[in-house]
Amino acid sequence: MLPILEVSESLLAALKSSPQVLLHAPTGAGKSTVLPLEILKSGVINGRIIMLEPRRLAARSVATRLAQQLGEEVGNTIGLRMRSETKVSRHTCLEVVTEGVLARQLQSDPMLEGIGLVILDEFHERNLQADLGLALLLDTQQALRDDLRILLMSATLDNQGLTQLFPEAPVITSQGRTFPVVREYHPINSNKLFHKEVASVVWQLLQQEPGSLLLFLPGVGEIEKVRAELSSMVSEDILLCPLYGALSLQAQQQAIQVAPKGKRKVVLATNIAETSLTIEGIRLVVDSGFERVGQFNPRTGLTKLVKQRISQASMAQRAGRAGRLEAGMCWHLFSEEQAERAAQFSEAEINQSDLSGLWLSLLQWGCHDTAQLNWLSPPPQPAIAAAKGLLTKLGAVDSQGKLTVLGQKMAAFASEVRTAAMLCKAQESQNKNVMQLAALLTAIIEEPPRNGGCDLRSFIERPTDNWCKRASMLSEQKVSNKISQQGALISEWLPTLLAAAFPDRIAKSRDNQLRYQLASGLGASLNESDSLIGSPWLMVVSVWQPENSADARISLAYPIEIEQLQVDNPTLFRSQETVEWDEQKGTLLAWKRLQCGQLVVKSERLTNPDKTEIRQALVYWLKQNGLQQLNWQEDALQLCIRCTLAKQLFPEVNFPDFDENALLDSLGEWLEPYLDGVTNKQKLQQINLAKLLINRLDWQQQQWLQSQFPDTYHAPSLHDVSIHYALDKPPFIEIRMQEMYGEKTNPTVAQGKLTLTLSLLSPAMRPLQITQDLGAFWQGSYKEIQKEMKGRYPKHLWPDDPANTAPTRQTKKAMMSTK
Repeated sequence: MLPILEVSESLLAALKSSPQVLLHAPTGAGKSTVLPLEILKSGVINGRIIMLEPRRLAARSVATRLAQQLGEEVGNTIGLRMRSETKVSRHTCLEVVTEGVLARQLQSDPMLEGIGLVILDEFHERNLQADLGLALLLDTQQALRDDLRILLMSATLDNQGLTQLFPEAPVITSQGRTFPVVREYHPINSNKLFHKEVASVVWQLLQQEPGSLLLFLPGVGEIEKVRAELSSMVSEDILLCPLYGALSLQAQQQAIQVAPKGKRKVVLATNIAETSLTIEGIRLVVDSGFERVGQFNPRTGLTKLVKQRISQASMAQRAGRAGRLEAGMCWHLFSEEQAERAAQFSEAEINQSDLSGLWLSLLQWGCHDTAQLNWLSPPPQPAIAAAKGLLTKLGAVDSQGKLTVLGQKMAAFASEVRTAAMLCKAQESQNKNVMQLAALLTAIIEEPPRNGGCDLRSFIERPTDNWCKRASMLSEQKVSNKISQQGALISEWLPTLLAAAFPDRIAKSRDNQLRYQLASGLGASLNESDSLIGSPWLMVVSVWQPENSADARISLAYPIEIEQLQVDNPTLFRSQETVEWDEQKGTLLAWKRLQCGQLVVKSERLTNPDKTEIRQALVYWLKQNGLQQLNWQEDALQLCIRCTLAKQLFPEVNFPDFDENALLDSLGEWLEPYLDGVTNKQKLQQINLAKLLINRLDWQQQQWLQSQFPDTYHAPSLHDVSIHYALDKPPFIEIRMQEMYGEKTNPTVAQGKLTLTLSLLSPAMRPLQITQDLGAFWQGSYKEIQKEMKGRYPKHLWPDDPANTAPTRQTKKAMMSTK
């Protein structure tokens, strides 16, 4: 009996009484392929069941296995719904779904009518769509469906995090059913070629042990290199079978199925093979200890593929694959010490992903703040900010951050936000051929080719059957490879469709070779042998950030005629009049430029710009180059600091902002009117900034500022001394020590909220003491200074009781003569 059946009664009872249930069931327990049928048979759930599998390969395998146990085909009692494939009927009681299917079902029907239970399988993988689906499910549960049940299942459940989110949820624990696995550590030499070292270890284990072998590698590149290396080592009775998500269904099935009689196989897999997938005949595992994950950079909007060490949970999962069917062996290609230092669990995908699709889903849900939902890991705000920026560029949200009509249409597509924008653009044309072309482009972008160069044209001309199948689903009409014969349609519409999705990725050649600049300002380059090298303009469709490169790498692009793109898409372009300094001549040069994002399409010199153009251009130039281009004298700097302190200490006083960003934003108000006649850098430097800035305050504000934050201190000696203000430390004055005689405490400003630091000087204006407690100084360290100064400056007064001595600026002789 499978271990999961031993806890099935407890689990069914928990589902009856609790809205959320957590199931911890290790590999081989039967949680994915047996438990769902037990729940169906029990009748405890009123309605259909949805089970979310994070990987398409696993979803298809699980659905097939469940249907086989009922003696049926998928599409009857057991259904399958995923991208490019839907098999459901009116008889379907349990749907296995993947990727964004659950979120889309919730969006179209927040009540989930007819659904009684949602199962989130392999939740430890912390798939982005699973996290989003859970957040939406909890919202539905709390607001609309208190009878809806949620079951979270995993082999390595992070109970601590989940029990914090679900403090009252019952936790059911099942034993796994695995055979003994001998785990050994065989570190490989990091100074030698990775693929050669791995292949050598695999060959060594194959010679020592019988059975088929599962090899975990970071990515497709390593799989192909190790496969090539092994092909020259192994005998004909050993099949080499790659296994990763982008493979055809036939190739995936070959890797999963049992090897033909008299043969054994080596399955070279990414971490797609860690969970939910039984690969027949495997009793040996070699774990490279690495995985390749995407890390999204909110600043650039690009995802970097990073090879990193796997977590301890992944190590356990990988080793467990050797014991699914019989006793096995796992060799980890790293040291035991490295294993102990590894993170316990893998990082949640939500913490390192592009969240533009998630944010579009939340807006569609009616949620304008991530805090409105309950998350296991709250979405990082920098990634949310980047998502908002991209959706604004694509026209999906307005200036208030609300969904536009276009955004609502984009949300309805089962596609990423960029390709959804492209599909919407095609819909606007009301031309079925244009819609087919957009759908084919989407299919190619979703499953990009791994070989064949970067030129998108070559893939449109020879679309695969899978691309055509996916395009047919998206466009709801038959798409065949004949579309490639419509050359006029492609040349007319393809740049416009791509511009709708990638307006920030229009690219201009920087060197007439392989280096480009994108409209977003990023640098990118082609491979050295690519056929697109030398194209003056590209529409970059796919770009990624290598680990050790300043430039991003273009992996898919289309050459464009920029003049025609401007005619067809005028909103992508803007005219900008700018002023630049000719550093050699020290004068202004005025230009009128046509720009696409940060790219200059063409420019012309303005010979006689009028005064308004010069002023506006100067303001634009300053905004681009910063306020440091102006002559910031001390009085202007001090004014900004005094006004900023006033806002901080007296929030009720309605002062304008004087920080750098605020001053840049308001240049047109306080500086532009005074730029007439400024045609060179010398004249720009002559502007009295303090005089202009004080005009931002009305007369009453100026009087109040001078009374509360005076620019000078009227000393007891009747001498005015400048006060130096700062944002990160108390204000201070520099004054001769004799002028502070008679004062027992430090002076204050801002109604006593700020105490002046005193830098007490010698008669020669050299620092003697810095103090924030004048009274303590007179009674303390003054005595030592008095002794030294009497000898150095005998003509000046150094009293024994300075706190009760009249202040003076004179020598003793001058003081006597004035009496």
